Amino acid sequence: MTETREPTLRMTMLPRDTNARGTIFGGVILSHIDLAGAIAASRQAARNFVTRAMREVGFIAPVYVGDVVSFYTSVAREGKTSMTIEVLVEAERSGEPGEQIRVTEAEVVYVAVDEKGKPTSIR
Repeated sequence: MTETREPTLRMTMLPRDTNARGTIFGGVILSHIDLAGAIAASRQAARNFVTRAMREVGFIAPVYVGDVVSFYTSVAREGKTSMTIEVLVEAERSGEPGEQIRVTEAEVVYVAVDEKGKPTSIR
């Protein structure tokens, strides 16, 4: 990815998101990964998507209170009813403006569903 990329989602981490060690809960990051991936899938096709699987989630570095966390997405694969979105997560430390650190990465699979919740064609 190039330096001119725009995040799909950007969040500032708050004290309510921390665990007993003072870092951000992994589950909070997973929730934002799911949201960013769903936004990316919906941009690709005007469908309702549900999360089928989160694969290859890698926690690389901790996230701290005050970090501005950016979620970058790209379509890794598209099938008939499903789409795999790659999500890269970077943090800008509150004391180091402009410096991005890769903290997490994941692949998320979404399935397009109809109004009854049944898989439907993406296109």
